[in-house]
Amino acid sequence: MNKFLRVQETDTNYPGNFLTGLLIGSLAGAAAMLLFIPQSGKETRKQIQHKFLELRDQAATTVEGTVAEVRTKAGQFTSEINHKAKEIKQEGRDVLAEQLDRISASAETGKKNIERKHN
Repeated sequence: MNKFLRVQETDTNYPGNFLTGLLIGSLAGAAAMLLFIPQSGKETRKQIQHKFLELRDQAATTVEGTVAEVRTKAGQFTSEINHKAKEIKQEGRDVLAEQLDRISASAETGKKNIERKHN
């Protein structure tokens, strides 16, 4: 259940889906407008050019926003990974120190036992 929720959340937050929908919707709207409004060819070409420039600007803005969002998330992910790596490294050091203490204590006990047997 938890995996499903993560996948669903990821899919709905994916900026590419929004960009695709925006472009398709804009193109469909522009095409419908041009087909149903009677005007001269020159005016239609001007409108097509104008609409194209608008769509290009919208797409550029959306792409810039998406790139910024991806960079932010990548930075957060990198930060989280670095933090986890430091935690794991510290846990490894703690376990190593604990094991060294146990080995030292065992070696000391063994040394005392050997000294007692020789005395």
